[in-house]
Amino acid sequence: MPTRKPSRTDEIAPDAAPIDIASIGEDVPLLEGLRTTRAIRRLRPDPVPPALIRKVCEAGTFAPSGGNRQPWSFVAVTAPDRRAFVAERYRQAFASYIAPALAALQKPGFPPAKRRTVESAVYLAEHLHEVPVHLFVAGTLRRGEPQTQALFPAIQNILLACRAVGLGACLTTVHRRFGDELDAFLGLPRERPTCALLPIGWPRGRYGRPPRRPVGECLFWERYPEPDAD
Repeated sequence: MPTRKPSRTDEIAPDAAPIDIASIGEDVPLLEGLRTTRAIRRLRPDPVPPALIRKVCEAGTFAPSGGNRQPWSFVAVTAPDRRAFVAERYRQAFASYIAPALAALQKPGFPPAKRRTVESAVYLAEHLHEVPVHLFVAGTLRRGEPQTQALFPAIQNILLACRAVGLGACLTTVHRRFGDELDAFLGLPRERPTCALLPIGWPRGRYGRPPRRPVGECLFWERYPEPDAD
């Protein structure tokens, strides 16, 4: 059976022909990928090839880091019972985190775009155990502090790579409420804590440009402007 090389506008179906791991995503222009990488929280339960997770993690390793220390480690949790363990604790932490937003959601005039964001976050929490890959990003400490300044560029690289190959993904740190327990569950030593969880799977839907305010509203030259006088 011939391998399938999706175009950059395809939504990749998990039951399609075998994926050409080497070529998939290689034709997505960089700036198009940047502009169309959005958080995707509605994910299918279908399995993701380990080689594809390896490919997106490899993209993460090309992120810059101070002194080229490369402090990152990635732990992919795929076993159903282990995903259920993570999801149970995630839901506990998420319940208190999302409570203010759910209360605001009941008020008249709540913006539709924000409503969709809250609803997608709730969906992820309710279905996290079904998401085929829980990718944890951990890093070494430096002078006793996590090196998140090096880890988040690696995370962004992974999210962009997921966009390129057709996987859905998002960034969450809610699990950190149970950080010590989950780090131990992952076998991580105390000097290598996780900083982020990336749920990864085949998306329900497509990538597209998220709403953004014009760059002219947030780019300034030489200094930030003084507030307008009344």
